[in-house]
Amino acid sequence: MQHTLARLDEHLAWATREKPSAGDLLEHVLGSETAFKTERRIERRIAGSGLAERKTLEAFEWNFQPDLDKSAVMNLANMEFVRQQEDLVITGKSGTGKSHILKSLALRACQQQMYVRYTRCVDLLDDLYAGLADDSYPARLKRWAAPDLLVIDDVGLGQVKKRDDEPTAAHTLFNLIDRRHSRVSTAFSSNIKLSAWGRYLGDSALAVAILDRVVMNAIRIDIDGPSYRQKVARDRAASRGAKIPDDPTAERDDTK
Repeated sequence: MQHTLARLDEHLAWATREKPSAGDLLEHVLGSETAFKTERRIERRIAGSGLAERKTLEAFEWNFQPDLDKSAVMNLANMEFVRQQEDLVITGKSGTGKSHILKSLALRACQQQMYVRYTRCVDLLDDLYAGLADDSYPARLKRWAAPDLLVIDDVGLGQVKKRDDEPTAAHTLFNLIDRRHSRVSTAFSSNIKLSAWGRYLGDSALAVAILDRVVMNAIRIDIDGPSYRQKVARDRAASRGAKIPDDPTAERDDTK
């Protein structure tokens, strides 16, 4: 009840002003204490999630991606897909808002007091490889397998590092996804075609096995639109009277 004691003067002022019954006063005080404890639990969830920034769907530039089904994305925010142990795969070229959406959903899940972890794909793989080096791999794998929602962002970005005597990234990721499959939810964003996962992860057969498990219960969203980062860069260049840079992603094939 430390929160209640800290706000004792506020409660007394409210009681003097509103003149509540004993029952209403108790409800007011206990409600305030409960709300405070809930907020603290949510903050701990967010702090432990790995989210470095708090994105929201309300701040997403929907007008910049008119072909994106806003209602489909907003429906994900109720977290029913997590409760149903469904997975989520968002594909599209860099800068189209995939990470923004995933980070927003991760934040919403924390706010609903779910256990959430967010990571970039290369960072996840680096962490698991580090476990192979110091014999902590089983414990690390168990920790990554536990969250109600695991967000694996930016598949295809960054170099996957490994020594010759280590298993492929595909093998490492397969072990994790196999543990999570049909038990808890995993959300991916991919900057490359799903068919290119094998080349990126170093084993085509295991990449197919990963995708078989993910796609089986997955909600698929493809963002076929321009890069918002490139728009910002062009707007800044134009405001300075500088040469407007080309969009390096403009010629990219779709990522399905």
